[in-house]
Amino acid sequence: MDTFAARGYNNASLAEIAERAGLTQAGVLHYFRSKSLLLTSVLELRDDTDIEQLGTERPQGLRFLHHLVETARRNAEREGIVRLYAVLSAESVTDDHPAQDYFRSRYAGLRGFVADAVTETCRLGDGEADAERALIAANAIIAVMDGLQIQWLLDPAAVDMVASTELVIDAVLTRLTS
Repeated sequence: MDTFAARGYNNASLAEIAERAGLTQAGVLHYFRSKSLLLTSVLELRDDTDIEQLGTERPQGLRFLHHLVETARRNAEREGIVRLYAVLSAESVTDDHPAQDYFRSRYAGLRGFVADAVTETCRLGDGEADAERALIAANAIIAVMDGLQIQWLLDPAAVDMVASTELVIDAVLTRLTS
């Protein structure tokens, strides 16, 4: 995680990863057949760690939106994970990046979860216009959270990810219910 976070996928070397893990390059490749499989495994480990925090069930509605605020709180305590996510998600927009499918899928799933939570919280209908409003709200919330992470990585003392995330979610919910 640390090597990918610090150097990005293309600049991270298997030699450095192996050295940090106390293995040889052959040892790393024994467990992960390729650098891209190692990257995918690191990203899945990040997700599995976050999912464990949820317990047995994903919260719904307003509880899920509160979970996003709590995620911002946890992220403020784990710079390495936040850096890994920020670097690799940005890199993944390049041609043939091995994490591109992962991030496309992750964003699609997250957009769906947030849109569902917004729909339930604001008691939106199931029509096309309300579904579009919920999706726009989900995109905005996710974009703010990702942008806050980048700002926080650059200047932690200047950015309160928790307060900012909470403010934006409250503003979006207020807008959709007024």
